[in-house]
Amino acid sequence: MIQERGASMIEIIGVLAIAGIMSAAAIAMYQVIRNNQTRKIASMELEQIARNTEMLMGVRGDYTGVSVNYLVSAGALDNAYAPIGGDDWSVTATTDGAGFSINLTQLSEGECQYFTATLPKWATRVTVNNVEMTSTTSNCFSTDTNRISFIVE
Repeated sequence: MIQERGASMIEIIGVLAIAGIMSAAAIAMYQVIRNNQTRKIASMELEQIARNTEMLMGVRGDYTGVSVNYLVSAGALDNAYAPIGGDDWSVTATTDGAGFSINLTQLSEGECQYFTATLPKWATRVTVNNVEMTSTTSNCFSTDTNRISFIVE
C-alpha cells in the first residue's frame, strides 16, 4: 500500500476558509477600535477648543465675534480643520454674547450617538439637529447629516 504525504485539496480549502474568517473578524475589530480612538481624540480636541476660547474671549466677558478663523489667527487653534465631521464646522457666540457654541456638521449616526451619550463636563447644553438633548432622546439621524452644537455659557 502506498502512503501519501501532504494535505488534500479539501483540507487546504478548509484552512484557507478559517484564515479568511479570522482575517475578516480582525479587520472589523480594527475598524471599531480605530473609530473609537478617532472619537476620543475629537472629544479631547473639542474640550481644548472650549478651554482656549474661554481663555481668549472670557476675559472680556463677551464672546461676540468669535469664529474658527478668529481663533486660528489668535493662536487658540492650530488650524481650521474640524476635529470630526464635515469641514463646515463653526464656533459662534450665543445671541446674548455671554457664551459660545461649537457646532459640528456632517456627523454619522455613530458619531452623533457617541457625542450625545453623555453631556461633556465643559458644555452647559447640547443640541442635536437643532433640538436640545435630554437624557432620554438623542435625535440622531441614520444618515451622515447630523449636526451637534455644544453650548458653553
